[in-house]
Amino acid sequence: MLHLILCYLVFVAVVVSIDARLDPWSVEPKGLIEYEIQIVSQSRVLLSAGDRDQIQRGAEGINEILGRLGSETRLVVLERTNSIALIFICMSLSAVVNLRHQWSSEELIYIVESLFTFLLAAGAYFRVERLIWTLTDYERCLEFFNYLEGKTDNVY
Repeated sequence: MLHLILCYLVFVAVVVSIDARLDPWSVEPKGLIEYEIQIVSQSRVLLSAGDRDQIQRGAEGINEILGRLGSETRLVVLERTNSIALIFICMSLSAVVNLRHQWSSEELIYIVESLFTFLLAAGAYFRVERLIWTLTDYERCLEFFNYLEGKTDNVY
């Protein structure tokens, strides 16, 4: 008798976009755009490596900085628009809640500042004026995971 067992592996994640604005007083005014461009281009070189093991081989310091995000959160890309957009992948509800806690406690600002300073390798400290992550975007992430888990209670 042949028994067929199907096993599905489903990867579920949400994408979180957080807008980082450099403090214009922490850099030369005419250099702000150039610094943003350099941060984004350096991040693409290091983050394109994919997983943290490859990143660690390429740059020990960036692994230490990004490790503070937790094991279920990945920074996948930095994009420049009017400021620097950080795109995170959160693989669980707890990862979203943890990222929001880091954002609200301003720990995430320190992580981002450390990352930007590392990427510029200029020996100077770059202050992030603010990180923008709207409550509406956060609630959408929570709703997505709550929907998947069949929950109706909120975790705000």
